[in-house]
Amino acid sequence: MGSRTYNQDAELIFHDGAAAITADSDGQVAGADKIHDVGQARFEAVMLIDVSAIDIVSNDERYVVLVQGSSSPTFASNIENLAAIELGATEVRSGGAKDSTIGRYEMPFCNEQDSEIYRYLRIYVDVAGTTPSLTFKAWASTSY
Repeated sequence: MGSRTYNQDAELIFHDGAAAITADSDGQVAGADKIHDVGQARFEAVMLIDVSAIDIVSNDERYVVLVQGSSSPTFASNIENLAAIELGATEVRSGGAKDSTIGRYEMPFCNEQDSEIYRYLRIYVDVAGTTPSLTFKAWASTSY
């Protein structure tokens, strides 16, 4: 997947890909995923989204995968979107971007925005469409 290689750290897996996302979700599928505490220092990484299945059959399915940060370990408040990638059918993707397919998508991100450090990180997926279903593994790598 992809032309670059990245080191994978088991501690930086955000979504294990065991279940498809079919509704708006923070990725907390069957307790397999978690919120990651990266500490109070600046954290730069690349979020790798390895898509193994994507439903765009109705031409209205759209998925926005977000890396979110918070100063709250439960994401109860102070949530910030740190990076985003939009996947789906060309008919509903911004600017008419091509249909998304299975494969690897890369999102560089940093947990510092507007001079604030967001030490807790998670993946959030916003879905729309008739039959949305997205299966992927998400993991961050600091070696890029």
